[in-house]
Amino acid sequence: MKKQNKIIWAIALIIVIVLIATIAYGYFRKFTMEVKNPIATIEVENFGTIKLELYPEMAPESVANFIALANRGFYDGLTFHRIVKDFMIQGGSKNGDGTGNAKISDIKEGGEDKEYTIKGEFIANGIQNNLKFEEGVIGMARTDYSQQTSSLAEEGYNSASSQFFIMTKENTSLNGYYAAFGKVIEGLDIVHKIEEVEVKVADNAEETGNTEESTPVNPPKITSIRVDTQGSEYGLPTTLEPFDYTTWLYKQYGIDPSTLEN
Repeated sequence: MKKQNKIIWAIALIIVIVLIATIAYGYFRKFTMEVKNPIATIEVENFGTIKLELYPEMAPESVANFIALANRGFYDGLTFHRIVKDFMIQGGSKNGDGTGNAKISDIKEGGEDKEYTIKGEFIANGIQNNLKFEEGVIGMARTDYSQQTSSLAEEGYNSASSQFFIMTKENTSLNGYYAAFGKVIEGLDIVHKIEEVEVKVADNAEETGNTEESTPVNPPKITSIRVDTQGSEYGLPTTLEPFDYTTWLYKQYGIDPSTLEN
């Protein structure tokens, strides 16, 4: 009987040791395994390939949003619609002219067919993001309502949706006011080739008052953007309701938008 008890205790001890070793190994892997950052590949028709490393530790919402849109094919066929030499190239506009936000249905199956924005991940908006806007850095484009009135400055902080820009030269004035979330690791020469395309003033300049010579005569076409998440899951961004500037403007003049004809 004593011998049998010793065998049972020995087996139990072995099981406990195996369990402890398994748990310890799990923690060891968790704390020592290198987590690789996601890599985005942008194919641009007649130009080539641009690869970027994304930094979720700096801007998790921006990275999750970009991955969701890219891997569901949102950017396929869109263009770089705004190009400013010695500054940046900008793409991701749904309408190809700098307008049109993505919709929730663009980032998830069965999502609502309504536009959304995400939280701006930069210091002015209360988010610590130390990635500087130097050559090759990618950031989220957003609306700057302060150009209309300074009282609306913060309304533009959370207005980013699908548009992004890649820096062709350092610009410190953007630091702390826009969400930087990655950097070019291959194909910076392609970025500079795109930067050199012929640009003009937009056709609707008289209507909008925008006289910037930044609209490409032949907008470079994005064939595709795909992101290799390197085995990690980044989920979906927290979506926000876009600020309705038109309704705000009507109210400043005492106009009820619901009384206007479509």
